[in-house]
Amino acid sequence: MKFLVDRCAGQRVAAWLQTQGHEVLAAWGTGPDPGDAALLQRAATEGRVLVTIDTDFGALVYVQAAAHAGLIRLPDVPAAERIRLLAQVLARHTEALEAHAIITVRGGRIRVARPPA
Repeated sequence: MKFLVDRCAGQRVAAWLQTQGHEVLAAWGTGPDPGDAALLQRAATEGRVLVTIDTDFGALVYVQAAAHAGLIRLPDVPAAERIRLLAQVLARHTEALEAHAIITVRGGRIRVARPPA
């Protein structure tokens, strides 16, 4: 699976995804921060699931109908906990992500939303 890891999600998350055999593009390696809309657009164009802790992407997808290739929103917790939660998401919801689902992890619960029509 292909991912674009937002700056806020962290280098350890990106490195872990790579060790799991995924193709990972790290936002901090692409130059200055282009902003959320441009980051989401790049992920969509390249067919990458965006991994973030930022809440702004939901508004881009649901309110502004921005294109995307899937989104995982993790909580702002230590990197080791983020990785543990991401491992659960990938173990249980890979098929949903391949269908461009929006997955939000909050309070230990994983919510899977289908992309807006």
